[in-house]
Amino acid sequence: MRWDRLFDDLEAQAEADEARARVAEVADRVRRERAQLDLHTRLLAQVGGGALTLRLPGRALTGALADVGPDWLLVEPAADRQVLVALAAVRSVTGLGRGALTPSVVAKRFGLGAALRAVSRDRVPVELADVDGRQATGTIDVVGADHLELAEHAADEPRRRDNVTGSVVVPFAALGTVRRLA
Repeated sequence: MRWDRLFDDLEAQAEADEARARVAEVADRVRRERAQLDLHTRLLAQVGGGALTLRLPGRALTGALADVGPDWLLVEPAADRQVLVALAAVRSVTGLGRGALTPSVVAKRFGLGAALRAVSRDRVPVELADVDGRQATGTIDVVGADHLELAEHAADEPRRRDNVTGSVVVPFAALGTVRRLA
């Protein structure tokens, strides 16, 4: 009898050791897999999901994530408005689900410059905010390789020579958000 109890005890200890090793291995694998995920991938998995809050320099932007590109996000703070956000301007994200680790959509391949060129081509007035919080309204006249040029004018006026009050060049690295006003 005593030998049976001893062997049962040893068997139980071996099973407990194996179970602990499996739990440790699973935890280690999960940590390794999460370490390979970048923010872009996690945001991509959130497209079409619930609202997120993006902290940008000097302000926060809350809304659903409508689309993601390699260096930009398209956020829908209201049903009829979308805001283009330079990913480099995002300081933190609140509301990003822990379980949303597998992308459900494919990221757009075109970068921030291409997205801005499309807005420029439409010739619509925009509200631009840089990473320092400076805001300007006008029409994007030029989109270069790493910058844009905004012809400043009132949001309710068309871009005409007489309405333009100035011009500002903003490097992409300093760009925070671009919101179409029309």
